[in-house]
Amino acid sequence: MTAVAAPILSVEDLEVSYGSTQVLFGVSLGVPEGGLCCLMGRNGVGKTTLLQTIVGLQPPASGTITLGDEDITKRAAFDRVAAGIAYVPQGRESFPYLSVYENLRVVAEASERSSGFGVIDEVLERFPRLKKLLDRPSGFLSGGEAQQLAIARALVTKPRLLLLDEPTEGIQPSIILEIEDAIADLRLSAGMSILLVEQYVDFAIRLADTYAVMDVGRIVAGGDIATFERGRVQELMAV
Repeated sequence: MTAVAAPILSVEDLEVSYGSTQVLFGVSLGVPEGGLCCLMGRNGVGKTTLLQTIVGLQPPASGTITLGDEDITKRAAFDRVAAGIAYVPQGRESFPYLSVYENLRVVAEASERSSGFGVIDEVLERFPRLKKLLDRPSGFLSGGEAQQLAIARALVTKPRLLLLDEPTEGIQPSIILEIEDAIADLRLSAGMSILLVEQYVDFAIRLADTYAVMDVGRIVAGGDIATFERGRVQELMAV
């Protein structure tokens, strides 16, 4: 197996609190350039908080976040987006009364990194199911279709780093496979760097170069995917 590349994202000793309640405790994590790191763990252990802190929606109490060679710890969320971070949160948010195409166009118009509306056609090649739904209001999509649209909206910004929070949650199996194929193609063909939060272990290990397991706000296991121990990880993720 080829060596894991140097990280495009480095999180070092990150601590985050909501008021007087500390949620992250000295979290350190890296995402390899052009690779995929899968972050796993039970519900409520801090995975989403970590993503929100990386993208600038939650301020850290201490620690650093580095994108490439740039310290972005204190940069505003819109600056991080301009620097090339795209975030697909849980919930598959979109503008429900706009069509699929209009949702993509709004993002293309607003993005400083987008190369015009041609990027929409490029993104749709990865999600052919959406091509048949361009005129449909996004509020009338199925859960799986809405998830594909959420990822497509992020890709329209031409990100360097894509953050995905539980993309398979509540999705029908056939569309999970389509999403898996799209993510794999992004990593292998487009060379995109991805941080994937996922509880579906088989999905994760088929895609990942590296992995980390979080429990109660701390990274408790991780490394190259070649070192992945299913039994140990499932034990850590058990309720």
